[in-house]
Amino acid sequence: MNTEAMPQAADPRTVDWAEDTAGYLESLRSGLTTARDTDYLLLEQDLPEDARRVRASVRDFVDRDVLPVINGYWERAEFPYELLEPLAATGVVGGAITGHGAPGLSRLAAGLATVELSRGDGSMNTFLGVQANLSMGTINMLGSEEQKQRWLPDMAALRRIGAFALTEPRHGSDSVHLDTTARREGDTWVINGAKRWIGNGSMAHLVIVFARDEADGQVKAFVMEREDPRDPEDRPEGFDYQVIEGKVGKRAILQADLSFRDLRIPEENRLPGAEGFRDVSRVLATTRGGASWEALGHALACFEAAATYAEVREQFGRPVGSNQLVQNTLAQMLTELTAIQLLCFRMAQLQETGQWTGSMASIAKMHTANKARWIAQQARDLLAGNGLLLDFHVARHLTDMEVVHTYEGTEFIQSLLIGRKITGRDAL
Repeated sequence: MNTEAMPQAADPRTVDWAEDTAGYLESLRSGLTTARDTDYLLLEQDLPEDARRVRASVRDFVDRDVLPVINGYWERAEFPYELLEPLAATGVVGGAITGHGAPGLSRLAAGLATVELSRGDGSMNTFLGVQANLSMGTINMLGSEEQKQRWLPDMAALRRIGAFALTEPRHGSDSVHLDTTARREGDTWVINGAKRWIGNGSMAHLVIVFARDEADGQVKAFVMEREDPRDPEDRPEGFDYQVIEGKVGKRAILQADLSFRDLRIPEENRLPGAEGFRDVSRVLATTRGGASWEALGHALACFEAAATYAEVREQFGRPVGSNQLVQNTLAQMLTELTAIQLLCFRMAQLQETGQWTGSMASIAKMHTANKARWIAQQARDLLAGNGLLLDFHVARHLTDMEVVHTYEGTEFIQSLLIGRKITGRDAL
């Protein structure tokens, strides 16, 4: 045997093992967030220029501003206010809304913005979804022209933050049966009740409160205004909040419990287009697609991390990606990822032509969230113990996907909506 040709092992007594370990782990982490070519069915070859521009702008923001800091904010459960100015500079806040400072993006461009943002972090994507889709979307759909002019430009520039207060302690999926009430007294509405899981609820300048009118029993919408929500003393009389703590997902977005005790909101802040829960449903039908795009972003991030890790992580003298079981897992992940891509791109086409329906949205939400959740689980498994560490990013996407799987309608709720469409009957 020619021993001179064999590499000589370092003397273990002379190795700085702490430094060696740190360097090795850094080599494993490096590149996990780098984009890979995942367009195996060439969906992107005919992307319009506006969609390419939007995707590039948001990807640059994520790589430059989000990824270097987000793990720290996530671990501390703090919102990264420092990211608001560069996020506004991407020009995507407001999505497909046209006018009043909003960018008027195509559905495809708005969807790709969501993908890129959630590829970086789910908390930031949820913030934007609450701001642009739920809050600005509600005002744009149900507000008067004067209200749109008053609120939307500042919201598009992120000078004012919005919140969408619908769900309650006793009514999550059952949000049609609201306990929060509104009673009119002259030119003022008196609000009593509580809301739960309200994204941006503690930090919003504008909180859209849905309440049942005591006079006619219909659900109506009211905008509560605050001047400086970062000041803990800035709480209108009759309003209080408590940030929800102890979350294991989406830790960098603040969700809150809100309470209203004889809170007074002027009639001029009532959204006239909200005359019943059917109008709330119209808003939700337009926003549910955003959850599918977000699921795609998380799935992309997890697949890219897993594929890169399989190339650089060695066990038993070779990269783990050279094992049949690992390649099979990656192939299954890519197949499911491609199906999510197809569904999302088709969704954008149908939305642009006005053919998108509520049952379609339910099919999309149920399928994409289910499969993206599975992809995240496979990525975590492939990274083994390192998949549990924030520095390797997959764990953050994994727990964030648990949130996506729940909000905008759980899998069970979506299946009921789809089943009713199939059979024409309400399930017992």
